[in-house]
Amino acid sequence: DEAVRGTCEDASVCKRFAVSVGYWKDPYIQYFVRQAKERKAPEINRGNNNSLGVCAAGYYARVHGVSHLIKAFLEKTQCNCQIVNLGAGMDTLFWRLKDENLLPRKYFEVDFPMIVARKIHNIKSKPPLSKPIMESHSGDSLLIDSHSLDSSRYSIVGADLRFSADLEEKLKKHGLDVHLPTLLVAECVLVYMTPQQSANLLKWAASTFPVAMVINYEQVNMGDRFGQIMIENLQRRQCNLAGVELCSSLQSQRERLQVSGWENARAIDMMKVYSFLPQADVKRIEALEFLDEKELFEQLMQHYCICWASKDSSNL
Repeated sequence: DEAVRGTCEDASVCKRFAVSVGYWKDPYIQYFVRQAKERKAPEINRGNNNSLGVCAAGYYARVHGVSHLIKAFLEKTQCNCQIVNLGAGMDTLFWRLKDENLLPRKYFEVDFPMIVARKIHNIKSKPPLSKPIMESHSGDSLLIDSHSLDSSRYSIVGADLRFSADLEEKLKKHGLDVHLPTLLVAECVLVYMTPQQSANLLKWAASTFPVAMVINYEQVNMGDRFGQIMIENLQRRQCNLAGVELCSSLQSQRERLQVSGWENARAIDMMKVYSFLPQADVKRIEALEFLDEKELFEQLMQHYCICWASKDSSNL
């Protein structure tokens, strides 16, 4: 698990770099991660000096694509819902949603206890992070220990996603309401679990919440040569993609959701997402850095996708 936990740091560094260059605004990421000087994107690692720019542009599409779906769900439910961010790492979505007055009834984050402990330490020691939690909190005193934090609107829980019963118990202890419309978000998380483990998690979610949506951002088209290079690079860092067989195609990504009890499953690769983004903003970000690795960028984007599916007993 150590190498998997290390991917949290890689992702955070890349996001911080992208924000510092101006790809998108995130005033909170600086409190969680050091600034990158010159850092190669770990998924690429081909010795080209431009790989961090490719990584940042890829993250731009990821952030906007996932955010679009999250905001659509919040709009449909009029924020009368809960969000469960699985493998959240150093994600800052709670704070950004609060700034936009878009907080759900409750926002949960789950990750390895070690990552959660680090995040809680940052929150406790940095007022720009702790103040918004206190401002949105009402009722009894806020509960906080080394591996969990629980306020009335935000909870962070240390748990292993491979054990659904333990996960459910911890979330319910922190106020999870199975009757509320629920959005589950997993970004590059399921691929580190075996197909059986991720299926168990998806089945648990589909059977637990009558009205729910799941968003999964993950690798796709991993059977070709470029996909093999990505796998080999990660294996060199002792990072095993235990669930990579489910990432063979957009169809395999849709099917895993459908067989786990989800309906209306959709999946599109990130090149398609990039083409859907507002073109004026795409021109702006393409002017930020000279991206001389267009082919590499396109290949990388064709090897990631966003999938989403719903389960909707009340026709929301």
